[in-house]
Amino acid sequence: MNQTKLRSFMILAAVLMMTSLGCSRNPLSGSKLTTANYDQITLGMSKAQVERILGPPTSAETKDMLIFKKTTYRYEDSKNFAIFTFKNDELDSKDTNLGREP
Repeated sequence: MNQTKLRSFMILAAVLMMTSLGCSRNPLSGSKLTTANYDQITLGMSKAQVERILGPPTSAETKDMLIFKKTTYRYEDSKNFAIFTFKNDELDSKDTNLGREP
């Protein structure tokens, strides 16, 4: 009986470790807004790809600019932030204060 419990525990631990490897989180806040995740995001990515890494944005704003749609995603975690600007559905620019000293 004890071996069955131990085996079940080991399987559960392995599953939890594998599911947490997809993206890193801030260990104190649980936020996905980390330097490692920010660095994974590259120009040309879609909004869905960015959301897969960081989750849904803290705020989002979309403006119709006649020839394209401009969407701005803002992620905030305490004093840290990251801003991603999309033209249509393609990441055009990004900025953050992660890793910067105040």
